[in-house]
Amino acid sequence: MMNNAEIKVSSRIQGLIDELYKDHPQIESERACLITASYKQTENQPMVIRRARAFEKIMNEMNIVIRPNELIVGNLTTTPRGAQIFPEFSNKWLEDEFDKLEKRSGDIFKISSDTKQKLSEAFRYWDGKTTQELATEYMYPETITAMDAGVFTVGNYYFNGVGHISVDYRKVLQKGFKGIIEEAAQQLIALDKGDPQAVKKSHFYEAVIISANAVITYAKRFAALARSQAQIATSTKRKEELLQIAKHCEHVPEQPARTFHEALQSFWFVQAAIQIESNGHSVSPGRFDQYMYPYYEKCVINGSLTEEDAQELLDCLWVKLNDVNKVRDEASTKGFGGYPMFQNLIVGGQCKDGRDATNPLSYACLTASEHTKLPQPSISIRVWNKTPESLLEKAAMVSRVGLGMPAYYSDEVIVPALENRGVSMADARDYCIIGCVEPQVGGKTEGWHDAAFFNMVKVLELTMNNGFNNGIKVGLQTGELTSFENYQSLEDAYRIQMEYFVKLLVNADNSVDVAHSERAPLPFLSCMVDDCIAQGKTVQEGGAHYNFTGPQGVGVANVGDALMAIRTLVFEQKKLTLAQLKTALDSNFGTSMTTSQSIPAFNNTNIGMSDPAVAQLVEAVIKEVLSRTDQKGSAPTQVQTSANEGEYIRQMLINGAPKFGNDLDEVDDVAREAALIYCKEVQRYANPRGGRFQPGLYPVSANVPMGQVCGATADGRRAGEPLAEGVSPVSGRDQHGPTAAMNSVAKLDHHIASNGTLLNQKFHPSALAGQEGLSNLSALVRSFFDQKGMHVQFNVVSRDMLVDAQRNPEKYKNLVVRVAGYSAHFVSLDKAIQEDIISRTEQHF
Repeated sequence: MMNNAEIKVSSRIQGLIDELYKDHPQIESERACLITASYKQTENQPMVIRRARAFEKIMNEMNIVIRPNELIVGNLTTTPRGAQIFPEFSNKWLEDEFDKLEKRSGDIFKISSDTKQKLSEAFRYWDGKTTQELATEYMYPETITAMDAGVFTVGNYYFNGVGHISVDYRKVLQKGFKGIIEEAAQQLIALDKGDPQAVKKSHFYEAVIISANAVITYAKRFAALARSQAQIATSTKRKEELLQIAKHCEHVPEQPARTFHEALQSFWFVQAAIQIESNGHSVSPGRFDQYMYPYYEKCVINGSLTEEDAQELLDCLWVKLNDVNKVRDEASTKGFGGYPMFQNLIVGGQCKDGRDATNPLSYACLTASEHTKLPQPSISIRVWNKTPESLLEKAAMVSRVGLGMPAYYSDEVIVPALENRGVSMADARDYCIIGCVEPQVGGKTEGWHDAAFFNMVKVLELTMNNGFNNGIKVGLQTGELTSFENYQSLEDAYRIQMEYFVKLLVNADNSVDVAHSERAPLPFLSCMVDDCIAQGKTVQEGGAHYNFTGPQGVGVANVGDALMAIRTLVFEQKKLTLAQLKTALDSNFGTSMTTSQSIPAFNNTNIGMSDPAVAQLVEAVIKEVLSRTDQKGSAPTQVQTSANEGEYIRQMLINGAPKFGNDLDEVDDVAREAALIYCKEVQRYANPRGGRFQPGLYPVSANVPMGQVCGATADGRRAGEPLAEGVSPVSGRDQHGPTAAMNSVAKLDHHIASNGTLLNQKFHPSALAGQEGLSNLSALVRSFFDQKGMHVQFNVVSRDMLVDAQRNPEKYKNLVVRVAGYSAHFVSLDKAIQEDIISRTEQHF
C-alpha cells in the first residue's frame, strides 16, 4: 500500500473548506418553528411519542441542500456552519442576547430580524415547559446559592440537550435502520401485556420505529435532490457524482452499507440526525478506524477503490464534521470558546481480545486531519505497549502541523480505570474517547460526561472565609482562618466544605438528569445504544448498559500550590501569619487599595527559587516587611496591606514554597491529596439512571471564567486570573522542562479520575523539528504513560505567532490551536482564552 504521506490533498477539499468558512455562521429558526408546531399538535400524547413525531416532522420538512462539489451529503442548516435552535431545553437566554450575538468578542453569530421574530413567537409556547425550568424546580435553594457563587456549574445539560455519547455506528452499518425497525417491532409484538411497564415500553418501541423511518425519509429526500441536480449539471463528472450520491442515499442508512463510500454516507446521516434530534455536543465517532475498516478493506485493500479516492472521501467527511455547530450563551462561550463541538474520533489501541488494533485506516484518519487542518473531528490516538512506533510517529507528524491534535491516551491507565467502575474487560479494551477526554464504551454507555465544572479553588476560598462569599453565607462555618492551629486543621476544614458542596453538585446534576428523562427523551439516539431496545427504555430512563454521571474538578494545581505555600510559609517556616495572609488575599495583594505609585510586578515566568540571587533579594525584603513589630514589640496579627507589602507577600507565596510541575514529591503529594479529596467524595453517589458518579479532572476552557469568580489565592494568583487548566501546572510555575512537568502530573491518581484527566503541553515548533523531534515526542509520550499518566496533548506553536495572531487576526484565519480538550481557530476565541493559551509555558527538549 501507498504511504499516506505520499497522498496529496485533492483540490476539491480546499473548495469545500472555503465554502464552509466564507462567512460567520448564522442562527436559523426552522427547527424551532417545526418542533413547536409539532408539540402543539401532540399535546395529549406520551412524551416519547411527541419527541418522535417532532423529530419526524423536522426530518420530513426541513430544507435540505447539497453544497457545491460535496461527495458526502446531509445538512443540519441551510447555511454553512449555521445553528438551529432547540427551545425545548432553554430559550430565554437567547432572546435576551439576540442583539449581542454579532457583537461578541468570540463565537460570533449572525441573526436576521425575521429569525428573531420567528424565534420569539415560538419561544412563547415553551414558557414553563423547558427542561431547564423543570430542573430548577427540583434543585434545593442551597444548590442554587452555590451555583450563583461560582462553586460549580451544570450548564452543559442544564441549558442544552444531552450529548457526550458515542452510539453503535457499527450496528447501523451492518443492519441498516430497516434492521433496527424490525428489532423494535419484534419487541413490540413480544410484549407481555401483563408487564406493568408494557404500556411505557410499547410507546418507546413505537417512537423508535417512527424516528428510524424519519431518517430513512431524510436520506431519500437527498437521493431525489441529487437526481434533480444531476439533470441540470453542466459538468459530466459532477453529474456522475450526483447520480452516485443518489444511489447511495436510496440505499443507506435504510439498508446495510456495501462499500466504503456508502459506509461514510451512512455514518454521516447518523451523525447529522443525532444533532438534529438534540443539540448536545460531543457526539463522538469513537473507534472509527475499527467499525469502518471492513468497508475500507473491502474497497481499498481489494482494489475497487484507490487509496487516493478513499482519502478524498475521508477528507470530505472531515470537512463535513465541521458543519456541525451550536449557539451558546455569551457566558458559556468564555468556557467553550471557538465554536467547539467536541466530536472525538480515536484510532489505535487494542482489540477486545487484547491484540493491537492498528490498521491502515488508522493512518488514513490521521492523514485526513493533516490534510484538512480543521478543528473537527477532535482526533485522538490510543497508546499501549504494543502500539507500532510507526503510528506514534505518524501522530507526532500531525502534532507538528500545529493543530493541537491528536490527543494521546493511555490504555494502561484507562482500561483498568473502567474495569474498576464495573465495565467488563472486553468492553474496557474497546473504549473510545468522547468530548474532551472522557473514556466510555461506545454504543453501550450513557455517561453524562461533562456533567458539571466544579471549582476546587472556590471551595478552598470559602474554607478560608468560614463559608462566606462576599458577605453571603454559601458554605459551612468551619472556622475563621486565623483559628486554624496547624495545617491538618485547615485541610480537614477543606474536606468538610468539599463534602458539603459535592452533595449539592449531585443534587444539581440529578435534578437536570430527571428533567431530561421526563421532558426530553431521545428515542432515535436510544435505538443505537445497548440495551435500550432490549429494556424498552430510552437512555434518559436508564436504558444503556452502562450509566455514569461525570462532573470534573477544576484548579488542581492552584489548590495544591496554595496549600503547599500555607503549609510551608505559615506552619513550618512561620514566615507569615494566617492573619497577614488573609489580609493580603482580601486586598488582592494590595491592589484593591489606592496607592500613589504603581509597583512594577515581577515576571512570574522568569523569577523563581532556581535563581538564587533574585530569590535571596526577594526573601530579604519580605523578611524586613513582615518582621515589623507593633508598639508592644509583637508581630502584628492584622495589617493593612499596602501595594508594596502585598506584592512582596505574593512573591513569597510564589517563590518561597515548591510548586507543582517540577517533579518535587512534597508539593506533588499535596496536589494529589487535594484532587483525591474531590474524587473520593464524588464517587460516593448514585444517579437516577441506576448508575454512579465518577470524577474527572479537566476544565474544557472553564478555567478562565472560573478564575474570574475567585479572589486572590495563596499560590500567588491574583483575583480574577484564570485557574490552571486541567491537571497542568500553573502557567510559568513549571520551570524544569516537559519531563519534570509530566512526572508531577503522573503522580496524581489518574485511575480514580475515570471520567478523564487533561494535560496540555506547549512546544516551540523547533522542539519537534526533524526526525529527532518526532522521536523525542514519541519517547516523551511513552515515558509519561509508563508512569501511569492518562492523557496528554500538545500545542506546537510559538508564543510570538500567537501574539501576532491576536494583533493581526486577518493574517491567521486558519490558525488552529488546542484550547483544552478540543482545538479551535485561534482568532475565533474570546480574548481571555487567547491570553490563557499565550501564557502557557513554552517547552523545549
